Amino acid sequence: MVALLGRPRKPLLKDHATTGTIFGYRNRRVSLAIQEDPHCMPLFVIELPMHSSVFHKEMASDIVRIALESETKTHKKKLMEEYVWAVYCNGRKVGYSIRRKQMSEDELHVMQTLRGVSMGAGVLPCPSDQKEYAGDGELTYIRARFERVVGSKDSEALYMINPDGAAGPELSIFFVRAH
Repeated sequence: MVALLGRPRKPLLKDHATTGTIFGYRNRRVSLAIQEDPHCMPLFVIELPMHSSVFHKEMASDIVRIALESETKTHKKKLMEEYVWAVYCNGRKVGYSIRRKQMSEDELHVMQTLRGVSMGAGVLPCPSDQKEYAGDGELTYIRARFERVVGSKDSEALYMINPDGAAGPELSIFFVRAH
């Protein structure tokens, strides 16, 4: 047993899927974090222009399609490095978002708390030093594994992988650079 504790940590999931987490306080906007591995810092963090309660209602419809569209004309950046995104949910434009360079304290708290979770949904306790957010409702999250499909340098898609083919809501996230 002692010898096992000293070994380097290997990923438990070897399907090379991407981890996506959507989280937020019930009365505030949700954030989207994309990670290659749940133990690593996110590659992409953005606050979506929709409240958690609206997102949860969309999830109840069983099919949720989120599209993030960048209107940048240059190709100097990789798609996931774009900053300004028009956001659509199930075909309706819900507003604009800006990808963050630095994560907020709330986002760091969620990533740290969920570091050992590969998939699931639930409610997280409010950080003890952030009790002023208690009036914003519960901090809810949905974390899942996503199959990442690169269509071209201007399009990528993430398709939620349901464990063991179980029935449940279908969630897809599309990243598109419009010309």
